[in-house]
Amino acid sequence: MRWSGQELKTEQPSALPGLVKLSNLVRSVQTPEFAGITFHEVMAKSALNHIPGPKTALPFGWTINPYRGCSHACVYCFARRTHEYLDLDAGRDFDSQIVVKVNVAEVLARELAKPSWEHQPVALGTNTDPYQRAEGRYRLMPGIITALADSGTPFSILTKGTLLRRDLPLLAEASHAVPVDLAMSIAVFDNELQQSVEPGTPSTAARLATVAAAIEHGLSCSVFMMPILPFLTDTRSHLESALGQIKASGATTVIYTALHLRPGVKEWFMSWLEAEHPELVPRYRQMYSNGASAPKDYRRWLAAKIEPLIRAHGLQRGKEDAATGAIRSTALGRVAGPPATGPTNPVLASTVLASTVAPRQDPPTLF
Repeated sequence: MRWSGQELKTEQPSALPGLVKLSNLVRSVQTPEFAGITFHEVMAKSALNHIPGPKTALPFGWTINPYRGCSHACVYCFARRTHEYLDLDAGRDFDSQIVVKVNVAEVLARELAKPSWEHQPVALGTNTDPYQRAEGRYRLMPGIITALADSGTPFSILTKGTLLRRDLPLLAEASHAVPVDLAMSIAVFDNELQQSVEPGTPSTAARLATVAAAIEHGLSCSVFMMPILPFLTDTRSHLESALGQIKASGATTVIYTALHLRPGVKEWFMSWLEAEHPELVPRYRQMYSNGASAPKDYRRWLAAKIEPLIRAHGLQRGKEDAATGAIRSTALGRVAGPPATGPTNPVLASTVLASTVAPRQDPPTLF
């Protein structure tokens, strides 16, 4: 399908509230293939985001977000409030109004080529998922992976998307040039609950199979059991089943944390809870009455329950990056630099050229 016939008029504020702030907007697209979702294609001005972090680790971290908004529609997603900058809401708009940085790989390559770039680890998937469904159309990740590997920059990817499997050969090749760390986010191991709380995500079984596929490609892959939902996924039976399945997938490390409810996210999550589990509403209101984090007593209780189970299943507790919230890069603590063979890896370059989106048959409509 040629998407040009699905363009929307950006001057219609009722259709695109707040998007007048995007001076770099190319076009907005709707297509039956993604019913109910609008993609807003923008020309990114920068790709690398600088994140201040605790000085006990690195004083900063670096991230890349090819997309804003996420069709995975996880009701607990901490990134929801970022949509409010565009006067879009943190609820349904976050799930259905997706900003796509169509030139992000090219901008990234230019930024990584600057003499000032110090080749610090870069994290993807710390805000919205780089392998959400839109990636199947836009194919931004192969170019990003290649740019990072060719520049000698270590990177990590955190995702719920099974589309990661498409890029496993490229990631395996990249891992010969730089440290590559993968993590699959799998929070819920009950099929009915998973489809309710994460309606746009692949199934738990499909994500576990993706972990196994990554291991088969010689890559390490951790599992983020995040968030653990109080009174829903914190039972011993649920945790036992989850960890057993994670072990069987080949993952060696697990990172977990209890549900965190920031303003903006809290309201959306609580509306879901009222509809699906009204009996838990009073308990959640009490737990999260004094802040975004679960109470310390609950977190201590959860640790005392889950950490012996992690050890019993022969797993290790992984480390989260203090600055970015992603899996901690194996490159931390050592200096990375440009690959000795030169600025371009020909295998990676040929792979990404073969996987790029076919050029449009007509020029984009500019607004």
